[in-house]
Amino acid sequence: MSFLERCLQSIVSITALLCIILGVTGHTAAADEPEKIDLFHAGDDNYKLFRIPGIAVTSRGTVLAWCEARRSDSGDWGPIDIQMRRSEDGGRTWQPARTIVHVEGDLPVNPLAAAQNLDKPGDNTANNPIAIVNHHNGEIHFLYCLEYMRCFCMHSGDEGQTWSEPVEITDTFAAFRKHYDWKVLATGPGHAIQLTAGPFAGRLVVPVWLSTGTGGHAHRPSVTATIYSDDHGRTWQAGDIAVPDTPEWVFPNETAIVQLADGRVMLNSRSESLPNRRLITIGPNGASGWGKPEFDDALVEPICMAGLVRVRMPKGNHPGVIAFSNPNNLDRRSGTPQPGKNRDRINVSVRLSDDEGRTWTAARTIEAAFSGYSDLAVLPDGTMLCFYERGSTDGVNHYRTSLLTVARFSEAWARGQ
Repeated sequence: MSFLERCLQSIVSITALLCIILGVTGHTAAADEPEKIDLFHAGDDNYKLFRIPGIAVTSRGTVLAWCEARRSDSGDWGPIDIQMRRSEDGGRTWQPARTIVHVEGDLPVNPLAAAQNLDKPGDNTANNPIAIVNHHNGEIHFLYCLEYMRCFCMHSGDEGQTWSEPVEITDTFAAFRKHYDWKVLATGPGHAIQLTAGPFAGRLVVPVWLSTGTGGHAHRPSVTATIYSDDHGRTWQAGDIAVPDTPEWVFPNETAIVQLADGRVMLNSRSESLPNRRLITIGPNGASGWGKPEFDDALVEPICMAGLVRVRMPKGNHPGVIAFSNPNNLDRRSGTPQPGKNRDRINVSVRLSDDEGRTWTAARTIEAAFSGYSDLAVLPDGTMLCFYERGSTDGVNHYRTSLLTVARFSEAWARGQ
């Protein structure tokens, strides 16, 4: 063996020893499985159910997770409060749940719900909570509805520890009546966004849906739109109808939102359309000029809320990444699946897009069994958080969720690496 060969062999041996010491191997180690933390349990604090999860990460890295706390398990109407938990260590540990919205006394009942025997006096319904992080000043804005007919906004300047008195902003929605005579309104659910790129950077944009309330559950038919603020949440404006109700786009509602790298805004809507696929529409500013809605063949629609979040913006030669979550399933345990009808809420999964939502990589399953609504957030270090419904209190009804759980996982795991 020559002197040069002996030197090279020594280098290889030293490198191998360092790899052993540092825990590095010659192959790529599989990313750790998601860590799951149960935040809300059905039955806690005399609440029958906890549903409709939302999650966001503040400018300082605090994680806020919120939901509807329901005294009844009969549906979306009835006595409902809103609760929240906070984490200051990236979602590993959590402070106790706090009720941040509770209404005493008798609210005016939504007449559409009363007509269908869905609601009655004294059953105060706080619904569809949604939060937005204002990265310009660190505030968190929190919107919610009462009786699906009034909307309120409050804010926090201390990472969600305390909240301002709610201010009613229902008048914002009056402008929609020029185009759609709604009787039922709802924000979100999930999280909203602040635009960070383009000429409208700083704008707060909240997806909403509206209904005449004459159909099933007083939630149908429906259309989707946005409201927005250009003065850091002090005042709000109504945008244009983004996805109308048509024979092709049936009852669009519960819209997720993300800003694209070029500054445009993408809406990703649930609907009861025949293809059972998510509906996508894109506009220049989050408020107006929405393009024609299109179905995304890669994103199946079991008719359930979905999560959507930007993981990172493009940088240099590295593409931006967007994540999407929902129950990745079109089967039914009972009966033959029908176009545009509900499918079983199982197999909540995450997908990634490296081309601004044009295509999606294969899904990774977060929860194979019953799992429904979900929302997504991203920590400063790139760790992803999926806050989702799982389990059933009776093992049958997917509307009777037994747990709300946060799953922590890496981008590498989501890519199957």
